[in-house]
Amino acid sequence: MGTVFSFDVRGAGPRAAAAFEAAVAWLHHVDEVFSTYRPESQISRLAAGKLALSGCSPEVWEVLRLCEAAERRSGGWFSAGYAGGFDPTGLVKGWAVERAAAMISSAGAEAVCVNGGGDVQVHGGPWRIGVSDPVRRGGLATVVHADGELAVATSGPAERGCHIVDPGTGRPPAAGLASLTVLCRGLTDADAYATAGYAMGDRARAWLESLPGTRSLAIDTDGNSWTTGGTGPDSGPACR
Repeated sequence: MGTVFSFDVRGAGPRAAAAFEAAVAWLHHVDEVFSTYRPESQISRLAAGKLALSGCSPEVWEVLRLCEAAERRSGGWFSAGYAGGFDPTGLVKGWAVERAAAMISSAGAEAVCVNGGGDVQVHGGPWRIGVSDPVRRGGLATVVHADGELAVATSGPAERGCHIVDPGTGRPPAAGLASLTVLCRGLTDADAYATAGYAMGDRARAWLESLPGTRSLAIDTDGNSWTTGGTGPDSGPACR
């Protein structure tokens, strides 16, 4: 997926070790199916008109439905549509990481952390998850404690440059957020909410407040911040 993945698995027996191998294979499979950089992937062939949606794998249909649900929940601020095509990049990594972590956890591991390019899904614990400061490079904006099932996703231009646009204008968001971090139980939702909220800018605050079991931390380009649900330093998990 063009980024680095890491696993931290504690208390893993033989079943969990086998599940770890299956989880790694799963992530490679997702990359092969959904990568917009691989011309042979189903998403690339779909965009090129070389593959019909009816011929896509069940995973593509599942992600399509999840993207449609995220678009409804965000009032259209999350969108996997582009020029009439389908690009689920804003959701699919979180979905893939969430499932990979669940595969290992359900096989009996005591605690699991899967980090996909800075988006994190954990089970068990305890864990301390650092959230990068987009203004002070190398610094931490906050540290989140987790002991259970928790996801942390961050969107913004600090690592990859501007790659999120206002779906209504096709241009970068005007509000000037440097990053938006969202905490909730599953990384599928956290990834989509962070993407949509970053596109909304300051309008995201009221929307994120309305989402049950969700916390967020926004930092603007001047280093000012706002939170929803409470995500200050050493804050507790978004949900248990």
